[in-house]
Amino acid sequence: MVDSEEGTEIREQRSEIKGLIHISGACLLALSLTGCRTHDFPQYPPNYREYAYVTNGGSDTVTVLDVVDVRVERELPVGRNPIAVSASPTRNEIYVVNSGAGDANGSISVIDAEHNTVVATIPLRRQPVSIDLDAEGNLAYVANSGSNSVSVVDLMARRETAVIGAGEEPVAARLAPDGKTLVVANRRGNSVTLIDPASRKVRAVFEGCPGAAGAVIVPDSSKAFVPCSTGHQVMAIALARPHANMDARPAQPDQVEALMDVGRAPVDLAMKPDGGEIFTSNSLSDSVSEIYNTTDEVGDTYMIGADPVRGLVSRDNSLLYVANMRSQEVSVYSIEDGKLAGSIHVGGGPTALAFSAAGHLLFVADSRSGEVAVARTSTQSLFTLLPAGRDPNAIVDKAFNVQ
Repeated sequence: MVDSEEGTEIREQRSEIKGLIHISGACLLALSLTGCRTHDFPQYPPNYREYAYVTNGGSDTVTVLDVVDVRVERELPVGRNPIAVSASPTRNEIYVVNSGAGDANGSISVIDAEHNTVVATIPLRRQPVSIDLDAEGNLAYVANSGSNSVSVVDLMARRETAVIGAGEEPVAARLAPDGKTLVVANRRGNSVTLIDPASRKVRAVFEGCPGAAGAVIVPDSSKAFVPCSTGHQVMAIALARPHANMDARPAQPDQVEALMDVGRAPVDLAMKPDGGEIFTSNSLSDSVSEIYNTTDEVGDTYMIGADPVRGLVSRDNSLLYVANMRSQEVSVYSIEDGKLAGSIHVGGGPTALAFSAAGHLLFVADSRSGEVAVARTSTQSLFTLLPAGRDPNAIVDKAFNVQ
């Protein structure tokens, strides 16, 4: 009788062990499939929402990605040839720049991020191609490449309130963090226009930047850098200080400080979040160059990949991600080590990059394959590929809590 009871107990223990092994195996399988999701992925409260918005120039749509569940939420029809996108810093709204077609004027499509629907369309001038917002999210500045102008848009009233003349074919308008200077890169004009946003008048024009293609402005608003994309230089511009301020620096006018030699066809600038070094993507040299913005000196130039067109620095200032257009790779460059740290295999023709709000995911728009690659930043590896429309070309991330 005792032997029978012991046998029953042993069988029960074996059954429990088998169950634990089964559960453990299932957990290991789940972890292998999700890549340790509990470690890599944040835990979100129930009212948290986060979406990535991808403009598809070839299909006149915006793909909305649910970042929490890493899936396609929906695809929204917008205007013709959406080419740029920005998120409001104060409201749950997304602004999509539609460049239009032919001689037709462009527009801004306004997306309500809480419901992911288009709620307004704001008419613009010919061929708008870029957008930047003020700190309050009330005004937008849009470069109209087809009308040689910059539109000032009241986002609350949903209308254009002013048009400021710029150089020939402006392709980027960037507002300084202090809101006192608008820097406009004029590609065909080979020049940079500086505008006073308060008076909406041109303050200075600097020529000698062939194919001016964009701009970054340092956090203290003292200096702007513009890549000269049809040449091999970056223009450094000291922005005006009208009078001495608390740190006793003397007043100064707007002036060109330097034209720095980098690689061939610098098409993009990526600045560290702390305002330190700036990295140029030299598309025809397959390289990136490092610029020290305090001294206007070019450090080393590094071979990076086939046709680098866009860079993005991690929020801890340690890594530079570079989209290489003529490949299926995003290169990862270690800033501290000064060397290539690896690469992430994505879809064809990577062109645009954006981080998730927590920084654990990197979104890559693959223009040739019509996909969005989602990579883990913790492991520098591809997590998944999500379908987008034709020719995805820009991305912005928006996170918020619903009431």
